[in-house]
Amino acid sequence: MLEELKEEKYMHQFLQQALLGAKGDGSGQSISQINSVAGGCIHKAWRLTLSDGRQLFAKTAAVEDFPKLSFEASGLNSLAKFANKHTIEIPKPLLLKKFENGSVLFLPWLDLGNGSQTAIGKGLALLHQSSLAQHPEKFGWEEHGYIGAGPQIGGWKDSWGECFINLRLLPQLKIARKWGLNISDWKDLLESLIVFLERHKPKPTLVHGDLWSGNAGITKEGKAVIFDPAVWWADREVDIAMTRLFGGFSKDFYKGYESIFPLESTAESRVDIYNLYHLLNHANIFGGAYKVQCLTTLENIKRNILY
Repeated sequence: MLEELKEEKYMHQFLQQALLGAKGDGSGQSISQINSVAGGCIHKAWRLTLSDGRQLFAKTAAVEDFPKLSFEASGLNSLAKFANKHTIEIPKPLLLKKFENGSVLFLPWLDLGNGSQTAIGKGLALLHQSSLAQHPEKFGWEEHGYIGAGPQIGGWKDSWGECFINLRLLPQLKIARKWGLNISDWKDLLESLIVFLERHKPKPTLVHGDLWSGNAGITKEGKAVIFDPAVWWADREVDIAMTRLFGGFSKDFYKGYESIFPLESTAESRVDIYNLYHLLNHANIFGGAYKVQCLTTLENIKRNILY
């Protein structure tokens, strides 16, 4: 308890320093209250109450993790360009700063409640549709980024199959060699997957990229909100596939999405392929049962694609 109080006092000083002289929301305000909230594995999160009564959300991280916060802020700004403000809210980065002793990202505080996930499905579908109408000619992203604490490789590919295999799966498979995965065992499968995915012929869509249930919600006003993205231009199905990986999305979510932007009838055949990326990332970061899941999923994909 004493250590927690010491940390809170330190963070109060650190965050107050970040707000001093800042332009925009929070400028010139003092922090009257600070509360720790559940955060991620690479940062700590805080609810701030300012002297004028407004509330902010702050993420703090080590200096070396500043690029992760910067990538998140860039992703939120990119999603906001295509989001229908009447159907889905994307938190706007208010301030991003790096100090000698840490990094911080300030966002609006959002009060999340309970409600039908139809709004999330519809909001995501409209976002996908809007970006599809203005998509680049290639798949990928202009810079290296992050998927959670793991690396997400930048670069562009004309071919969707080559993009997903060479910029997503292969980098994770190379990391997985440290826990015993032998890439050569799956060489034929990877080559076949390039052809299989290219046959699908999707168009580049801006995707959230890390859409598990902890990164989406409903505000108390009933508005959908998504956050903590790992954006890139991809097949829109990668977002839908991930919503099924860890659960937490109701039938209302899928009905809402389908009512706006129906998926192809063959989408089911690509779910395991797309979710393998996230399983590999989790296995590479956390190990444990995720390693078994990766091998099982690879075998299932091999059985379905090669035979």
